[in-house]
Amino acid sequence: MDKDHPTQEIIDKINLLEEKFRASGQDLSSYLEGLLYADYLTYWDYINLDTLLSLQNPKTSFKDEKIFIIYHQITELYFKLIIWELEQIAAQKEIALTFFKDRLERVIMYFDQLINSFAVMWKGMEREQFVKFRMSLLPASGFQSAQYRMIEIMCTEIQNLVNIHEREDYKDINLTSIDSLFDLLYWQFGATELATGEKTLTLKNFEKKYGLELKKLIADFRTRNIWKQYQNCVDKDDELTELLRTLDLKANVFWPLAHYKSAVKYLQRDTIEIAATGGTNWQKFLPPRFQKVIFYPELWTEEEVAQWGRSWVEKEVFKTDNSI
Repeated sequence: MDKDHPTQEIIDKINLLEEKFRASGQDLSSYLEGLLYADYLTYWDYINLDTLLSLQNPKTSFKDEKIFIIYHQITELYFKLIIWELEQIAAQKEIALTFFKDRLERVIMYFDQLINSFAVMWKGMEREQFVKFRMSLLPASGFQSAQYRMIEIMCTEIQNLVNIHEREDYKDINLTSIDSLFDLLYWQFGATELATGEKTLTLKNFEKKYGLELKKLIADFRTRNIWKQYQNCVDKDDELTELLRTLDLKANVFWPLAHYKSAVKYLQRDTIEIAATGGTNWQKFLPPRFQKVIFYPELWTEEEVAQWGRSWVEKEVFKTDNSI
């Protein structure tokens, strides 16, 4: 090989590049000249490492607060991965079974990572530090994660997110007013003042920032949420059905109960229950048996719905295992 002349492989690639740039009205020689002055890409620049590591800004001097911040940032990045996969599923006009399964498996994998990682919260911080620095966070709350609300909206029919006391009345509604339904969504009832029943500042701030965006998302995903895509999948099989059931359990049983386990450790002392930041009613909001949020109720038996999340609570929190 003549080192003083380009190989045929390089010539062929240059010709292909020239065709590509010509098709878009661009001059290849200008881009090649730009390469002469460009620096080599580095790992730290590519992932913006310096910026990433500068985003942890504790509000107190307690060392474990930084753990708390980093964990929640990691969680939001996993939420972003889940949303990316759900968007790909929703974008398919005629979704192929293999594509559907592959993306659902990714979503489930991300939820597994989230569920398992929650040990960072209940093992990685000193309780005495947490109960002190948490007071500097008011009225902020993990409740205000808009990305998780997006995941819920993208996964299921919006009627399945109505609070449990109103859900049956809205089960078969032909939705005409998103605004009226929005105030009935289950998470609204998890951020009310414990004493008065009024919306907390936590919820008011959340709605002010994300309310319009979430309402638009509800409208957008009415016809292409994951359940609609499942119904429209012409060659769906038992394996796809089981993947949806698994996603339902991961999102609506194991994930909230991982939170609950942490809350029991940090916010409950003997018979005294401490309110969560923002005044959210975690005792009634986190356990799945109270909210019974189920993305795909059509895929579960009546008994399974009745026992939703109960066995996990008894085994993991109360150390008994007397139910199915």
